[in-house]
Amino acid sequence: MWAATRICLGLVYLWAFFDKTFGAGFPTPPKYAWLTGNSPTLEFLSGARGPLSHLFRSLAENRLVDLVFMAGLFGIGAALLLGIGMRVAAAAGAVMMALLYLTALPPRVNPLIDEHVVYALVGVGLAAANAGDVWGLGRPWAATRLVGRLPWLR
Repeated sequence: MWAATRICLGLVYLWAFFDKTFGAGFPTPPKYAWLTGNSPTLEFLSGARGPLSHLFRSLAENRLVDLVFMAGLFGIGAALLLGIGMRVAAAAGAVMMALLYLTALPPRVNPLIDEHVVYALVGVGLAAANAGDVWGLGRPWAATRLVGRLPWLR
């Protein structure tokens, strides 16, 4: 079950990356694609609300923020899909989801919990369960010299 959940969550991140990059229309229209020179963070960050809205709105359309966001989506999604670097992916995913959660305080549907909190918790659970070892490359990755020297890369 953890392996299937890992693959599904990896596809969530990768889909967001590809949709924002190419403008697949779910929800990014082609004219707003990153490849056409548009900012993948503009719509979300410019619509920030709550106590930190001024900070997040000031980050909209920042090229470095766009690059870090898109690299995060791709890197987290690829790591989850492959089952490697699960600890790093879980930590990065939790940070990304926490920041996305903070842009929309308070949540509109549920006053405490939204999908960003759930994704963060599931990502941490995947890493804790070594979910990359089943239907993934987690075991061979863990056996590499690099991971042997730097176990946090597991």
